[in-house]
Amino acid sequence: MRRSQALYVEVLIRADVETVWALTQDPDLHPRWDLRFSRIEPTGSDSAGRSRFRYERALPLHVIRGEGVSLGEKTRDDGIRTSALAFSTDDRLSPLRSGRGYWRYVPTAEGVRFITGYDYQPGWGRVADLVMRPAILWMTAWSFDRLRIWAERGEEPNRWPLLSVVWFWHSGRPRASRCRTVPPRDGAMADAPQTLQKVSVS
Repeated sequence: MRRSQALYVEVLIRADVETVWALTQDPDLHPRWDLRFSRIEPTGSDSAGRSRFRYERALPLHVIRGEGVSLGEKTRDDGIRTSALAFSTDDRLSPLRSGRGYWRYVPTAEGVRFITGYDYQPGWGRVADLVMRPAILWMTAWSFDRLRIWAERGEEPNRWPLLSVVWFWHSGRPRASRCRTVPPRDGAMADAPQTLQKVSVS
């Protein structure tokens, strides 16, 4: 993966790590706040703790389908939790073909720093990805802020549909600008957990 192209999003969620973990790791709850998914269906796990799943992203006239594998880690001595992910689709209409990334949950005195770094192979070619990559970064950041609102205020994601982007009279609506999207100097994948090397779709 090209480090310079990898996407990075970080948000501070003023909630406990168990709440953030539950909202992000439950396959029924995850698609409710994340624009990148419409449905996630677990398909099994192995002795190493890797979980396989199928995912969908519903579009107006088409449903993108793919598969993935994830591996969570929640017993580190430093209290940080991580989740590694690999995904793939052969759908030619998907702007993301295959990719890998991670979530990092960092407990602090103020709450949880929830971080992702991920990269992917463009499905529509390099030129189209010059437009799509910033759009996907925005989708991720907007989704992270919608998750933050759910964890902090208990407002379920369906209260904030995508149309709420233009609800300017609602100061508390989700906004991508509340998230950090500039990666650390070492790159978005610098803090990827070692478990990322243990997940692949094959």
